[in-house]
Amino acid sequence: MKKFVIVVGMIMASFTLKAQKEISYEVSFPNLVHHEAQIALSIPAVPTTVPLKVRFSRSSPGRYATHEFGKNVYHLKAFDSQGKALLIKQLSGDIYEIVKPSAFVKITYTLFGNWVDGTYAGFDETHAHMNIPATFAFPVGMDKRPRTVKFNYANNNWKVATQLKPLPNGSYYAKDFQYFMDSPIEISAHKTSSWEVKNPDGKVQTIHLIAHSDDEQSTVDNYANMIKKVVEEQKAIWGELPHFDNNHYYFLHDVHPDYAGDGMEHRNSTVIVQRTPRILGYESNLLGTFSHEFFHAWNVERLRPKSLEPFDFTQSNISEALWIAEGFTQYYGNLTLKRANFRTLENILQNFNGLINAVTNAPGAKYFSPIQSSQYAVFADAGVAIDQTNQPNIFTSYYTYGAAVALALDLRLRTDFKLTLDDYMRALWKAYGKTEIAYTIPDLEKTLASLTKNQNFAHQFFNDFVYATKKENYTSLLLNAGLILRKASPGKAFSDIRRLTINNGKVVVPATLVGSPAYLAGLDIGDILLKADGIEIKAIDDFDKITEKHNPGETIEIVYSRRGIEKTAKLTFIENPNLELVAIESTGEALTPLMKSFRDNWLNSQVK
Repeated sequence: MKKFVIVVGMIMASFTLKAQKEISYEVSFPNLVHHEAQIALSIPAVPTTVPLKVRFSRSSPGRYATHEFGKNVYHLKAFDSQGKALLIKQLSGDIYEIVKPSAFVKITYTLFGNWVDGTYAGFDETHAHMNIPATFAFPVGMDKRPRTVKFNYANNNWKVATQLKPLPNGSYYAKDFQYFMDSPIEISAHKTSSWEVKNPDGKVQTIHLIAHSDDEQSTVDNYANMIKKVVEEQKAIWGELPHFDNNHYYFLHDVHPDYAGDGMEHRNSTVIVQRTPRILGYESNLLGTFSHEFFHAWNVERLRPKSLEPFDFTQSNISEALWIAEGFTQYYGNLTLKRANFRTLENILQNFNGLINAVTNAPGAKYFSPIQSSQYAVFADAGVAIDQTNQPNIFTSYYTYGAAVALALDLRLRTDFKLTLDDYMRALWKAYGKTEIAYTIPDLEKTLASLTKNQNFAHQFFNDFVYATKKENYTSLLLNAGLILRKASPGKAFSDIRRLTINNGKVVVPATLVGSPAYLAGLDIGDILLKADGIEIKAIDDFDKITEKHNPGETIEIVYSRRGIEKTAKLTFIENPNLELVAIESTGEALTPLMKSFRDNWLNSQVK
């Protein structure tokens, strides 16, 4: 009994110590009409022998570039426990220093937020939408301390939705800094539809659709039933749901035409912002983001690359693994919708065709590997710059690139090993996801070798298609499923002069792609087309009409203007390289039973 008392005493002392060091926030909204929030940060047990640094994030979970959240902060002040002002130095745009802190420090500031997406914060009279890194300052060096946050708002219809744990005093709790920063918050008069999901181990968890939209409850309930099918298909892929903290998962769904639009995954929730008037009438179109983001509950949130662990909020976060973290998620996001019967065969073939065209014809995929594409995310992932870049020629999105790799690997596993990409994802989940051991690229290769029992295959696949720029033979692989990959416009002339724009009545050339006829002719972004083949160019479709009159291999003269100087160039057409993917039965050929079986096992529901 004495030992028991001592143990209980130690546990209580531990809780008391945590409470004494708990960092707390209080948020109020006195000026919602002008998109402002007032935030107070209280820091107890501050070491007084060294200066205290308080800062704002420069990056956010699920984003890889920097976003400089400190730019929307003003009126920042610091006080001791008696309310006496403390001297603050601003060391940089987002870092503040209190040279002589007291044992207790209170920081107050005003935050402007008027951008509703998954990355920033938005405040107005209808809701408070908060991505944590965009909203909350934090003390440097206190990451292990728990956090609480409390909200003050006048609207009695508003409710708080978040993966943070609710406390009896009306506050919300996070065990540490990393968990807090990964926990978005929506406060509004939203509607909720919830359902329970049972795992193979018997564990029951609740999933919530939180809908801040102009819809009736019946619409939200109906939409939740659609999402439920997506959840079941993805559970079938992985074999089980993750164990969500506190046994709850939240879809935080904001819908309005004026919002920015976005999807952003978090450990036990996801923010989905969509630019439609409402859910009703747009259900099917909106499902893609739900499917993609929920897949992240496994892939990225728990099955996590070592390069992103732990996430660094002070800088951009570079990773060589986004081709699988985001790209495989992109592949499965669309495949899930087909399996759940929310997409037709034609829909999924259009998707696969887009992936193949992108990695076959885009310069970024010809000259840069999936790993290099992933590493470029620090510049491409909603990063902001005012100067022009050569991105069209050096970058293919790791979403697209990775999805194309996933397609290739899925087909190879099915063709050569009687396995599937689902099997590979479950193997990764067992080794690195469920255990939450962050993986490296060699770990991914090792798992593939173990699954296939063929180390040479795994090594060759990664060497060719992950570390290098080779592309699979999609034509032969897809034929196993009775799918024909062929030229979309055989024998038709092509120049890559497309996506033209009109500026002050002049037809302007966009960036030209390496190796294309337009690029080889010397045409560049910003050039103004004047004549082609002796015909004056006045409208966007004028050049297309000229192209239609020519064949591959023929050469025409182009007259253009660059910075006011008239120039001429010779452009030689090539055959249109674009591909199309069609079902074999649509070509008049027979879909064999073997092809049908392959296709059905791949594209149809996996829910037993």
